[in-house]
Amino acid sequence: MTRHLLVPGRGIPRPEHWLRRWARAHPEYRWAPEPPGPPLILRDRVAALQAVVGESDEPAVLIAHSAGCVTTVVWALRHSGPIRGALLVTPPYVDGFEPDDPADLPWVVPRERLPFRSVVVASRTDPYTTFAQFERYAADWGARLVDAGAVGHLDTASGFGPWPAGERLVDELGRGGPGESP
Repeated sequence: MTRHLLVPGRGIPRPEHWLRRWARAHPEYRWAPEPPGPPLILRDRVAALQAVVGESDEPAVLIAHSAGCVTTVVWALRHSGPIRGALLVTPPYVDGFEPDDPADLPWVVPRERLPFRSVVVASRTDPYTTFAQFERYAADWGARLVDAGAVGHLDTASGFGPWPAGERLVDELGRGGPGESP
């Protein structure tokens, strides 16, 4: 059995957002952490993800959107756990972002290879990240890059409620073993 952990972005996903839809369709999926609202405190998000990952030795697939991708990558380079893979959907380019809380972790996205399989889903029209920045993230993290086309930030505002292509990517990640290279 594989756990599926949903790692939300900065805000609270709307009811029609694909993450919310997946959570409703799959009651066994867990939020890691529950979707909070602003401010985004990275250290708290990383600690919450660690708490949920640490609840079980059962392998997990991390499903992250936007700032949740930053949480996932920071967690992966500070902690370990039984992770089969991570779906990193439209990670924002935040280098140099000033945290809301001065005691927070520095908002510099790590550029090291992740210790598990990962897929970066990139948009040609994302308002927070250029396609070239997505390509660099994928290369640095050792992730497979999926070009989703002109899909904005792949969120509700961009027209994404259902996202069957994303579900197929999660299924692919779930079939791999922990630590397998992409």
